[in-house]
Amino acid sequence: MTKNSTSSASSKWTGMVPVDDTALAVTDTGGPGIPVVYLNGQFATQGYWRRVITELGTGWRHITYDERARGKRSKRSADYSFEAAVRDVDAVLAARGVDRALVVGWSYGAFVGAHWAGRNPDRALGAVLVDGAEPYDWLDEAMERRIRKTFRRMGWFTPLLRPTGLVPRMTAEQQADSNIELGRLSRERELGPVLDNITVPVRYVLASGSSFGSKGDEQERIRASLDQVFERNSNIRLSAKVASNHGAILKKDFPAVAEAVREVAALDRGRH
Repeated sequence: MTKNSTSSASSKWTGMVPVDDTALAVTDTGGPGIPVVYLNGQFATQGYWRRVITELGTGWRHITYDERARGKRSKRSADYSFEAAVRDVDAVLAARGVDRALVVGWSYGAFVGAHWAGRNPDRALGAVLVDGAEPYDWLDEAMERRIRKTFRRMGWFTPLLRPTGLVPRMTAEQQADSNIELGRLSRERELGPVLDNITVPVRYVLASGSSFGSKGDEQERIRASLDQVFERNSNIRLSAKVASNHGAILKKDFPAVAEAVREVAALDRGRH
């Protein structure tokens, strides 16, 4: 890997990056700008970031990829765990010769970004976490049953959509397991210390209202858990609270996400 965070491939590259028992579809715009790595929602694809990337423009080096069994080209794996998702960040950066990067994650990707930034303070320029990585105990036995029931119900039609890349090539059970694992990682006793120990600049962009599967003001109560995080760790701040909901934030409020990226990059330059 290179030692300079702005050293780069000279031109755009698209291809497959081997990792463990699988391979990930990766796109790297190249160029001399700050490398920004985009971490997708749990079952989303790299295409979700196109508006943010366009808003930021060509002065940045944009690196996107589809996680295991997501999108049209990333391969299946025997391991869809959260730890595998964190390892995949390192695999992609190593393959593209990037030592230091700014990570931007939405939903599930926000959790991955928080963990990666916390574990790699010398390699993370900072992180932008979009409507995710909030420490809150939302998973109980009733919720676990609800999750499994939801994915079983979806299982009858999702195979029809898999060739489009719109849904993962994972079984209903694998998707439910991933969602339940995330609930356990979200617990205050699990995620709180991760966030408290982050030493690089982090900015949150939060949505408003509900998300798929939430009820009533459940999502807003989860977001409110960050208030104590902001009080405990001066490196972590709210950049924006926007009007769109969880599912629409990258589509409707991409300028706020792009502005948070600029904010974090400026803070890193100030540190150095």
